[in-house]
Amino acid sequence: MNPDEVIVSEIEKAFPEAIEEVSEFRGERTLYIRKADLKSVCQFLRDQQSLQYNFLTDICADDMLPEFPRFAVNYQLYSIPRNHRIRLRVRVEDPEDGPETVGSIWAIGTWLEMEVWDLMGVRFKGNTSLRRLFLPEDWQGFPLRKDYPLGYEEVQFSFNFDEINAKKPHATKD
Repeated sequence: MNPDEVIVSEIEKAFPEAIEEVSEFRGERTLYIRKADLKSVCQFLRDQQSLQYNFLTDICADDMLPEFPRFAVNYQLYSIPRNHRIRLRVRVEDPEDGPETVGSIWAIGTWLEMEVWDLMGVRFKGNTSLRRLFLPEDWQGFPLRKDYPLGYEEVQFSFNFDEINAKKPHATKD
């Protein structure tokens, strides 16, 4: 039995309703986990002697507008002793009602969740440290969402130099 099948089997034994879907793309297996079961499954994957997913590599989110549920949060896990990776994916209908924090399982989870909140606006239950990491504190909105307005600055080339240069504020001599 390959490692991916072992993981699915172990999770199904411990949490029969947790896995909503299993998909594979280019040799990478993704387990879609119910939001309510995410923290328990993560704890199980870390603590289970036969699995040992002791490293949370990354947390990121996807905005799939206009699909519903609109958001999905991805957890990239790595087992150092087994040299194996797995992705957990949780569908999120309302970004204000996101998954429970995994910061108590992997300490880095708190910071990775702050990044997701800062750029996508997904709020993690139990994470009391959510604040801006990359953007100023007074920033409005979440720039990685698909409905966020795009900013645009025309690139200056030799053919449009004069037109662009006329729009730029220049320092004046006093």
